[in-house]
Amino acid sequence: MGTILGTILAFAIVFGILVFIHEFGHFFVAKLVGIRVEVFSFGYGKRLLGIKKGATDYRVSAFPLGGYVKFLGEGVFEPGRELAADDFMAQKRWERFLVMVMGSAMNILLAVFLFSVINMAGVTVPEYQDQKPVIGWIEPGSPAEKSLLQIDDEILRINGREVRTWSEVELAVESKPERLITLDIKREEKIFPIQLMTETEKMMKYEMGYAGFRAKILTQVAMVKPDSPAEKGGLKAGDIILAINGQPIYFYKFVETIGKNPDKELEFSVEREGKPLTLRITPRKEGKVGKIGISPVAKSVVKKFGFFRAIDQSVKENIKMAFLIINYLKELFKGEASTRQMGGPLEIASLSFVFFQMGFMAMMSWIAILSLQLGVINLFPIPVFDGGQIFVLLLEGIFRRDFTPKVRQIWMQIGFVIFIFLLGFLILNDIVKRMPNGWRSLVPF
Repeated sequence: MGTILGTILAFAIVFGILVFIHEFGHFFVAKLVGIRVEVFSFGYGKRLLGIKKGATDYRVSAFPLGGYVKFLGEGVFEPGRELAADDFMAQKRWERFLVMVMGSAMNILLAVFLFSVINMAGVTVPEYQDQKPVIGWIEPGSPAEKSLLQIDDEILRINGREVRTWSEVELAVESKPERLITLDIKREEKIFPIQLMTETEKMMKYEMGYAGFRAKILTQVAMVKPDSPAEKGGLKAGDIILAINGQPIYFYKFVETIGKNPDKELEFSVEREGKPLTLRITPRKEGKVGKIGISPVAKSVVKKFGFFRAIDQSVKENIKMAFLIINYLKELFKGEASTRQMGGPLEIASLSFVFFQMGFMAMMSWIAILSLQLGVINLFPIPVFDGGQIFVLLLEGIFRRDFTPKVRQIWMQIGFVIFIFLLGFLILNDIVKRMPNGWRSLVPF
């Protein structure tokens, strides 16, 4: 029960902020240019409660998946009707354009603001993510091994798109489960293509692409168990493990090496507070494998920026994520990406609770990501979205005349059908991802 209430609370906080910011953008500019705002609603459908102040009814409605601002004359398709001075259709075309675009603009600005705050406060990230994509480990039997990739290969491009860091490589691969991809590889100054058929990442409800190669990830000690071989050997939390028995060691190889050497003394080359250190530790045999009693994590760094640098970094991050959203939707349309990577209202609610539990900064990051997605997607020229109305305004500007009420009515009806279809699909997609066998659970054979 606590989880359900927590999920509802987290969803209400996240969605409430996103909807309010978006609709306030429309509301503010509408008031600025002299349009009468009749309704400011959180949710759709029947009015549950609210307050009327001036000409505006501020309300909470029955169906809480979104919200809207209704202007005088908006959605009225009577031909030849007289327009009041504060009617939406009585305003200049550029004023209506500003009103419609400001909702998405506010969501994008919110994302930039939140990421700027996070950048100033400081964020801990795995060090390898910003490093050059040079392979440090290949899982036996993986697509990477089958494609004859090797340690120290540098990945230059994936499907013709340049990749400069490991975070770019991970995003490119994870978005393509069970797809044939082409990697341009640099090996000993030679550059050549390698084709690789990705698999689907195991133990995940999302269909994430998996290739089986990893970066040169240094291992950091997060915790040392009392009376463990690690504690007896002198390892401490925060130590960075550089080599074992004189051989450079990276995260996945480290775990494998410890497991394969029970009751054998190993020489650890360690970095502690920037200084080198040599320790001798003998893994204890537990079952059939060796363990030393630590919690290993990828070496992390703290990124912290000053005021102007934080804003600059936030703008760059948001531009990068916006293009990732656009590229994913393009690949989805072409059938090169999986719909299981999409999340609907149930998934947003579930993840909102996860981030809520992780703390304030994590919650801010989640709101920023969703706000950017809402801002970008809402600009797409789908009739019921703001982008659909912006598209109509642009066409009217090109033809230098307003469309007839009948054309506008048909356009909005098409948009409503599309909206209901998309919402139904996203909810069904969320439900299916929670089933043990996905879509197979719906098939009676």
